[in-house]
Amino acid sequence: MTSKRVGLESSLGIAQAVKLANVDVIAAYPITPQTHIVEGLAEMVANGELDAEYIPVESEHSAMSACLGASAVGARTFTATAGQGLILMHEVVTVASALRLPVVMAIANRALSGQLSIWGDHSDVMMARDAGWIHIFVENGQQAFDQTLCAFRIAEHKDVMLPVAVDVDGFHATHVIESFYLLDQKTVNEFLPPYVHPTPLDPDNPVTMGCFAMPNYYFETRKALDMALRNSKKVILETWEKFGALTGRHYLPVEKYKTENCDTLLVTMGSFSENAMMAVDRMQESGKKVGLVRLRLWRPFPTEELVAALSGAKNVIVLDRAISLGGPGPVCSEIKAALYPLEKKPHVVGIIGGLGGRDISPENFIALVELGLEKIKTGHTGEIIMFGVRE
Repeated sequence: MTSKRVGLESSLGIAQAVKLANVDVIAAYPITPQTHIVEGLAEMVANGELDAEYIPVESEHSAMSACLGASAVGARTFTATAGQGLILMHEVVTVASALRLPVVMAIANRALSGQLSIWGDHSDVMMARDAGWIHIFVENGQQAFDQTLCAFRIAEHKDVMLPVAVDVDGFHATHVIESFYLLDQKTVNEFLPPYVHPTPLDPDNPVTMGCFAMPNYYFETRKALDMALRNSKKVILETWEKFGALTGRHYLPVEKYKTENCDTLLVTMGSFSENAMMAVDRMQESGKKVGLVRLRLWRPFPTEELVAALSGAKNVIVLDRAISLGGPGPVCSEIKAALYPLEKKPHVVGIIGGLGGRDISPENFIALVELGLEKIKTGHTGEIIMFGVRE
């Protein structure tokens, strides 16, 4: 394997991964903060650097619709979106998974309107979590590049055939120029085999996709999709193992940082995990037994790995970067459900923060942990706790 170290905006690193994947069709509509991804790809196509069809559509709904048609006839297909764009295409997002079409999409995670915000949090992806897609969260440009390549291999595997979203925090990850390693074309070709749809739309060999389902069939189709999504974890793990052997960069559904002998574990997802690592370093230097657990795989939900990572702790503090309006934070609620069967459960408290692009610095994370421990001490773990919000 040969790789080239470059300084590049993370969005353009994703575009480079799509180019190396030899994608056939890109259909996209620009929306901040994902625009640089598809702008980079449009430039590559216009300059003859990438032999692909670029479809400039009139909306995100049309973008995903075009992707479905392209994928259904056997084309390797990519799109990107963010925030309101993901919500606009949501009607078609559910069709992609139902038809088992391996579309790959980068989501530059963004706050939802209204009030209008172009800045990052996880509100958009949480509204899409039940659409039947595989969701992989990244923390920086290198991971975004790597996981985009992994996403194509996972999605197109014959035992998966499901769409994959790579979740990249808007601005905090997408617009940062970082130093990372690109792979050469030969290495990518070795890692990523050609996409072969087992039953493509073909006038000479007619098939049916998206049939009308009466009540006596629909339930079974939902069960089949759920089973396919759950079973995809095996291929995800195999893909990450292959990628690690090839590049030396290893990924897991749940990743731990300095968790040994820790009474308290902080749980994060996405780019803020890097600030959380700095906070853990400082807390441990001062003698506090606080470690970090990072969720990389959001769907299928890694229950087994998460329980193994958290079950030995006394306290678990979960950061959600989205509000489930009127209910608990979405990540925290799923973690509580995963830990519920344990006879000896840690105390779990959920904290909502970092909405609308608001930063959480390492100093803020230390304060966040202290707030969580205070709530646990006083028995207020069921409260909806918002960190850093002005009352």
